Amino acid sequence: MWGQQQAPIDFGKEIQPIFVTKCYACHGPAEAKGGLRFDRRSDALRGGENGPVIVPHGAAKSELLLRVSSKDASERMPPKGEALSPRELELLQKWLDAGANWPDEFADNTQWWSLKGLKEVPPPEVSAAGQVWANTPVDRFIWQELAKKNLQPAPEATRTTLIRRLSFDLLGLPPTPEQVQLFLNDPAPDAYEKLVERLLASPHYGERWARHWLDLVHYGDTHGYDKDKPRPNAWPYRDYVIRALNADKPYARFIQEQLAGDAMFPGTVDGIEALGFIAAGPWDFIGHAEVPESKIDGRIARHLDRDDMVATTMMTFNSLTVQCANCHHHKFDPISQQDYYQLQAVFAALDRADRPYDRDPQIARQRGELNAQLNTILRTIAEYENKMKAQSKGAWDQLQQQLQAKPHVEGNVRAEFGYHSKIEAKQESEKWVEIDLGSDITIDQIVLHPCFDDFNKIGAGFGFPVRFLVEVRTSNEKENEYRVVGDFSKTDLLNPGLQPVTIAVSAKQTRFIRVRATKLAPRQNDFIFAMAEVEAFSGSKLISSGKAVRALDSIEAPPRWQKKNLTDGVFAKAAVPTESVQKLRQRLQELAISILGEAGWQEYQQLQAKITETRQSLAKLPPPQMVYAGTVHQGNGAFRGTGPEGNPRPIYLLNRGDIRQPGKEVAPGAITQIQLANNPFPIAENQPESARRVALAKWLTATDNPLTWRSMANRVWMYHFGEGLVSTPNDFGKMGQLPTHPELLDWLACELRRTQSIKHLHRVLVLSSTYRQQVVANAAAERVDASNRLYWRMNRRKLEAEAVRDSILAMAGKLRQEMGGPAFQDFQVEKPQHSPHYQYHLANVADPNLHRRSIYRFLVRSQQQPLMTVLDCADPSMQVEKRSETQSPLQALALLNDRLILAMVQHFADRLKAERPTLRGQLQYAWELAFARTPTEMELQALENYTQQHGLENACRVLTNLNEFIFID
Repeated sequence: MWGQQQAPIDFGKEIQPIFVTKCYACHGPAEAKGGLRFDRRSDALRGGENGPVIVPHGAAKSELLLRVSSKDASERMPPKGEALSPRELELLQKWLDAGANWPDEFADNTQWWSLKGLKEVPPPEVSAAGQVWANTPVDRFIWQELAKKNLQPAPEATRTTLIRRLSFDLLGLPPTPEQVQLFLNDPAPDAYEKLVERLLASPHYGERWARHWLDLVHYGDTHGYDKDKPRPNAWPYRDYVIRALNADKPYARFIQEQLAGDAMFPGTVDGIEALGFIAAGPWDFIGHAEVPESKIDGRIARHLDRDDMVATTMMTFNSLTVQCANCHHHKFDPISQQDYYQLQAVFAALDRADRPYDRDPQIARQRGELNAQLNTILRTIAEYENKMKAQSKGAWDQLQQQLQAKPHVEGNVRAEFGYHSKIEAKQESEKWVEIDLGSDITIDQIVLHPCFDDFNKIGAGFGFPVRFLVEVRTSNEKENEYRVVGDFSKTDLLNPGLQPVTIAVSAKQTRFIRVRATKLAPRQNDFIFAMAEVEAFSGSKLISSGKAVRALDSIEAPPRWQKKNLTDGVFAKAAVPTESVQKLRQRLQELAISILGEAGWQEYQQLQAKITETRQSLAKLPPPQMVYAGTVHQGNGAFRGTGPEGNPRPIYLLNRGDIRQPGKEVAPGAITQIQLANNPFPIAENQPESARRVALAKWLTATDNPLTWRSMANRVWMYHFGEGLVSTPNDFGKMGQLPTHPELLDWLACELRRTQSIKHLHRVLVLSSTYRQQVVANAAAERVDASNRLYWRMNRRKLEAEAVRDSILAMAGKLRQEMGGPAFQDFQVEKPQHSPHYQYHLANVADPNLHRRSIYRFLVRSQQQPLMTVLDCADPSMQVEKRSETQSPLQALALLNDRLILAMVQHFADRLKAERPTLRGQLQYAWELAFARTPTEMELQALENYTQQHGLENACRVLTNLNEFIFID
């Protein structure tokens, strides 16, 4: 239409993506062929060794357009990659003719503040007054900015305020009245410094700061999504974080262990348990376990799972929103789709699953040696058998089949009687059958008897699982708290025939014995699980006869197949070989000797015997522990992260993030624009899966990766001051906020990089005068800096939900101090076999197990604990880098009426009566426990009047609802 104007070309959305995908490979930050680069405006406009290639307002004269549109394949760029599309050529031509506008914001993406290298900034020189005020270098940076606005810092807080502030900041617990008095009465000039060191040395420090970290990685004890099944083995990762923080583990190693601890620190418990980081987030049980990867929904589920791994890793350690490049190049930050899928490729072989490990190094070594020995034996046997099959022209297989068809059963017992699962189309479908002994009994041996079925010449060992686990639990242990006593899930078992499988149990109390098949036995184009008998012995006494049996599913076709046959004492026993069987075995031996020779046949037989011996040795070892972690999954093939050859799945760059539109295959890598002196990418071919994670761990912890050190330094500051120097702690990109004190942030980041100590950062911050300021009003300062971004006073902060709950338990004298171990469950579960319903109102608040610190609470994603949710507890389905601080009537109502609170204020009142003889003494003690200070006479008199009218228990309820209890000055 006449007069219509075309929209201007948007460089960031339309031109820069062309440079990133089509030009950067040869002319980008990693390589600049011919001296030409397109990642920076100045370099692109200057051109390369042959002069400029961009002519503003002259597309026809621009070498750039001529080369990318050339019909001559030897001249056209890019030389090997995908040629520019007609639309891309049109955009490039219009951009050049319009003047090749390249806005300043895209001049050099590496010049964005967070991507610049760290500067070793010395603390600034300040006035004499500033020098007097400054306790640590932090104060000199703060004073400098205050002086620019003619602002003065607030006075130092009182000792009672400081000890309460410090105790909650470092431990998440209130100080006891005795600890307060000790600090108040300490005349030493370094009394405050000694207090800081005592708190940092407390084991409760790790519990407090682990909670911050678990928020960040969205740790939970259930999967989330539709079924939200429990993860009974998630807790070892939580305990690892507590342990690592208490030990002040070097921060670089802390990162490396969580991404690649199994490869970088082999043989260590931390190196395995730390991998719970990769698996901490939600997991779609239906999309992985019930939908195969051959279906679109299955591929989408796995794509989204890797997306969560990438997002969690990069936001946690680098404060970058890399996941925004899933469907297109990042619209604001220098992150291409190529970068995003390179990071997905790092995790291409991983899934979230239980991973076995041994805490005892000696047991771990023994198990490793035995498994390695078993794998070697199985490979050697396979080589022998392949050789015999190939050279006998089918005679070996024919003799084996004839042997299987011969009778192997003593007498005329119908030995096919037993348990038989439903038939499955997939071999990796999981099945289980369980015996209930009726009560807890000490057992020391479990024996599994295979079936014999002469139907269709199936023979001995019918339905015996190829891989399986034997598990036990007591009456007191919950449905999901089984302990493995026999692990046969790592390698395929040969058919045992009628040879029973014996598991030594080391005299453990047991009620339930479960056999869980993880890889089923083949039948005819389908798969099953069958077993004739399960026997349990206490000493020499058989205790399983006639006991109740239940199973995931069962073919009930009596009398042959039914669950109760598993404990009826009827099972097949190997018969004495008949003359015909002996002749077949003789022919088999002669055939083998003719191919392998006498020595080879002898070794083959010895290896067969060695298999049984090795498996028995493995069965005698204590069962391994389990941690829910990022791992190459060996269980259900429906969600295995590796291909048939055991290699990571290929990762493709997806057009618009659509799994149905795969582009080129992508190799593992990181953010291209962040250039490191010693870049660990690309990794060499034929490396194990773990090499990808090792490379990313090294990339993240490189001393010249500025984001890693800035990100953590900002987080530590935020948790102490209530607001980060960058107020968007998970986004250091262009959509995030700029740092208020960039030089201070760099100084802190350099300190963290130099010392590798998070506790060192704590000392620097909490010893500062900036941290010790009062929370005071100042009208003049508020007019200049209403948000206190210059830190002219301390910020008042609200206690997190966990700190409120733990404080109430502590005041009541009911807080249990034991650390670690499985989470306590403050709910009852309904329908655990399908979609569990977590019923918090059915919990017994008098149960001492519920009185542990909140860090050990079982975190449900779909149905969160009502009291904790009202108090702004983090949602474990989301990465929560910063807790919300809301104030609502619901919070007051919950603190007045929640069942746990009501129980604890009763205990609080009982404690006061037991420890103080008079009402006035009881009320003064209550005030000291609640607020870490002595009440004024007016406060004490008001509380006494209320107590006389409404009772001591109600007075305790009032104290837990006062602002002074909920907030920290």
